[in-house]
Amino acid sequence: MVSEETRTTSPTTVRGSAPTAGPSTPGGPSQAASTRAWTARLVVVGIVLTALNLRPAITSLGALLEEVRDGLGMSGSLAGLLTSVPPLCFAVFGVTAPRLARRFGPGAVVCAGMAAITAGLLIRPYAGSTPAFLAASALALMGIAVSNVLMPVIVKRWFPDRVGTMTGLYSMALALGTASAAAVTVPLTDALGGDWRSGLAVWAALAAAAVLPWLPLVRDRRKADPGRDGASRPAREEAPALRITRSRTAWALAVFFGLQATAAYITMGWMAQIFRDAGVPASTAGLLLAVTMVMGVPLAFVIPRVASRLPHQGPIALALGVCGLAGYAGLYFAPAGGAWLWAVLLGVSNCAFPLALTMVGMRARTGAGVAQLSAFAQSAGYLISIPGPLLVGVLYQHSGGWGLPIALMAALMIPQMAVGVLAGRNRIVEDEAAPRVPGPRTG
Repeated sequence: MVSEETRTTSPTTVRGSAPTAGPSTPGGPSQAASTRAWTARLVVVGIVLTALNLRPAITSLGALLEEVRDGLGMSGSLAGLLTSVPPLCFAVFGVTAPRLARRFGPGAVVCAGMAAITAGLLIRPYAGSTPAFLAASALALMGIAVSNVLMPVIVKRWFPDRVGTMTGLYSMALALGTASAAAVTVPLTDALGGDWRSGLAVWAALAAAAVLPWLPLVRDRRKADPGRDGASRPAREEAPALRITRSRTAWALAVFFGLQATAAYITMGWMAQIFRDAGVPASTAGLLLAVTMVMGVPLAFVIPRVASRLPHQGPIALALGVCGLAGYAGLYFAPAGGAWLWAVLLGVSNCAFPLALTMVGMRARTGAGVAQLSAFAQSAGYLISIPGPLLVGVLYQHSGGWGLPIALMAALMIPQMAVGVLAGRNRIVEDEAAPRVPGPRTG
C-alpha cells in the first residue's frame, strides 16, 4: 500500500507538524502554527464553496432551457450550440490557468474565477438577446474553466498528505452543487414568481459567497503557499521545464478524462429521454436522472480516498467501467423494467470524474507540475468530449430509436477502461516529460 504522503515530494509541510521558528515568524512558532491552521481552514471553506459553484451555471440552465428558448426566441440549432458551449469553454480557457497561476497565484485566479461566475450568472438572464446571453454564459464558464484546472493544484499545495481526502471533499461538493441546481431551480423559479430570469440569476448569490474565502489570500500573497520552515512564502512557483505531450501518462489521463466526460454529458443530456421513450412518465424520468446524479455525492468522497491509498488505480477504473456497461445493457434490453437499477449503475460509473481528479494530483510531484498536467488533461479531455452528445443525437434522429446510441455509449466505455488502467499506473509525469539532457560526447 502506498500512502499519499509517500507519493509526494512537495515542499509543503504536513499540517499539524511542529513548525520551526524562523526570522519571518516574529510571533514565534505557536503564532505561526496558529496562522497556518486558520488559513488552512479558510482554504477548505474556499475549496468547498468553489466546488459547489462549478456546475450550477450549466444544470440550472438545463432545467429552464425551454423557458429560455421561448423568452429569447432561440432556435433549436442555437439551443443545441448552447449545450455544447461548456466543454468548449473548459477546453479553450482551461489552458490559460497555469500561466495565470504562476503570475498571480492559484488562490487569486480562483477568486477571480468566482467573480467571473457571479458576473456571468447575474448578467445573462437580463442580457436581452441570444448573442449577449451566450457571451455572459461564456464569462461564467471561463471562471469555471480556470477553477476546474486549479483545484487539484490548491489541494496539492495545501494538503499534500491528504490529496485523496480533500479531492473527495471537493468532488462531493461539486456533485452536490450539480444535483442541487438540477433539482431546485424549477421550484426556486416558481417561488420567485415564475420568471425564468430570476430562477437563473439567483445562483449568482452562491457564486458571490465563494469569492469571500479567497479574498484574504489575495490580499496577503504570502499566505497563498505554505513554506517549508513554518513561515509563509510568496505563492509564485516556477513551472518545471516539462514537455507534457511527451508523457504517456498525461495522454492516458487526457483520454480517460475526455471519455468519462463524454459519458457524463450523454447521461445528463439524454438519459431522461431514453426512459421517457420507453414509457416511463416524465416526472419519474426526471427522478431517475436525479438519482444518477446524486450517486456522485457519497461516492465522490469515498473513491478518491480509496484510490489515493492504492499503488495502482486501474482496478477502480475497471470496476466503474463494468458498472457502466451493465447500465447500458439494461437500457438496451429492459429500459423501463429495471430503470432504477440502471440509474444507480450509471451513477456509479459517472464517478470516474473524481477518480480522474485524484490521479491528476498523484501523477505529478509539484504544484506547478499538477497545474500543467491538470490543464492538459482537462483541456484535451473536454475537446474529446464535445462530439459525443451531438453524435448520440444524430444517431437517435436517423435510426429512430435508442439501439445505436446505446451501443455507441457501451463501445466508448471499453477504451475508457483501457486508458484508465494506463493512467492508474504509478508514474510521475515529471519523469516522463522532463527535457532530455544530452550526455557528454565521447570521442
